[in-house]
Amino acid sequence: MSEEAKKQYSADSIQALEGMEHVRMRPSMYIGDVGPRGLHHLVYEVVDNSIDEALAGHCDTIHVTINEDNSITVEDNGRGIPVDLHKKEGISALEVVMTKIGAGGKFDKDSYKVSGGLHGVGVSCVNALSEHLKATVYREGKIWEQEYERGKSMYPVKPIGETEKRGTTVTFKPDPIIFTQTLEYSYDTLASRMRELSFLNKGITISLTDRRHKNKDGEFEGETFFSEEGLKEFVRFLDGNREPLMQEVIFFEGEKNDIPVEVAMIYNTSYAENLHSYVNNINTHEGGTHLSGFRRGLTNTLKKYADSSGMTDKLKFEIAGDDFREGLTAIISVKVAEPQFEGQTKTKLGNREVSASVSQAVSEMLTDYLEEHPDDAKIIVQKVILAAQARHAAQKAREMVQRKTVMSIGGLPGKLSDCSEQDPA
Repeated sequence: MSEEAKKQYSADSIQALEGMEHVRMRPSMYIGDVGPRGLHHLVYEVVDNSIDEALAGHCDTIHVTINEDNSITVEDNGRGIPVDLHKKEGISALEVVMTKIGAGGKFDKDSYKVSGGLHGVGVSCVNALSEHLKATVYREGKIWEQEYERGKSMYPVKPIGETEKRGTTVTFKPDPIIFTQTLEYSYDTLASRMRELSFLNKGITISLTDRRHKNKDGEFEGETFFSEEGLKEFVRFLDGNREPLMQEVIFFEGEKNDIPVEVAMIYNTSYAENLHSYVNNINTHEGGTHLSGFRRGLTNTLKKYADSSGMTDKLKFEIAGDDFREGLTAIISVKVAEPQFEGQTKTKLGNREVSASVSQAVSEMLTDYLEEHPDDAKIIVQKVILAAQARHAAQKAREMVQRKTVMSIGGLPGKLSDCSEQDPA
């Protein structure tokens, strides 16, 4: 390095990116990418804040609107984000939540026992990546408002009227400087996630309205999602046209080591395994410790039951783990106070302690279910045995084909090839 270069390489050369600036400079670190997936992720983050209010028992209605200009409005009837002065920051708590990375009630365990979102990054991250955002809070008899441009407040939080309602409304427009691929929201993509959230949080009404399109009656397109039975309905929805092997969806819920576990499952006549796992309402597409715990608990419990029933006595081979999950559709939903995800977009849960807790919970609850429902238990074991027999037969057939192929490659007649042996010397 030359002397001139050494002189230029000083403290001034180091680019220190803080908070919102860092989000704008490295958006993919926070929302996965800046394509369609990241664009829709912004909506999920704001909705997750409303869902957190629902999990805490303070919200039961959420409205999501795609506006004509492809901006998004999310409205809930929760407590409303606090607007009083934040002592440490010297500004309104609303502005802290909207402009400071890592701020928010979800870091206060008295406010939220568990939460979704990017663990406090969520709504401020959305603000940073929006060319414009407006937050309106209905709280303690007043309406409060603040607007932002690319994450920076345009004016202090101010009261704009009085009200009897409560809740928070956030309207944001993604920044075209960040989202260069597309700014167009997919109704179907958002509807799929809202439907999913309604199943995961039974008793909550979530509506989606698309103000870009009207139906033949002249009304804006939209749907309202509400689930009374939660995961049981979700399993029926996922199973669609598959033929179930039992009349009722198996459902159980419990808690182990302060980790609530919910499972809904059913066996069908198909050969596929269809498992979906969630942590704090986040779809963990790549699974993780909660899914491995479920698999272990399921396998051990069914194996123990099958062996004790005597139904597997005549089997001359071992039943494999996959045999227990053939034709199984299941949803595993857990709530974890401090989830550790591999990657900011939450695709795989890493908490080691969750695996044992889920495995234990599933083992205990499934054991009780099998004992109380012997007819269903028999159907499941028969399905497992058939899967094992089919797998064993396929393996034998594959070995036979491979053996014949090896013999033919050797160039010797079949009878001679069986006796042929290489000289070990």
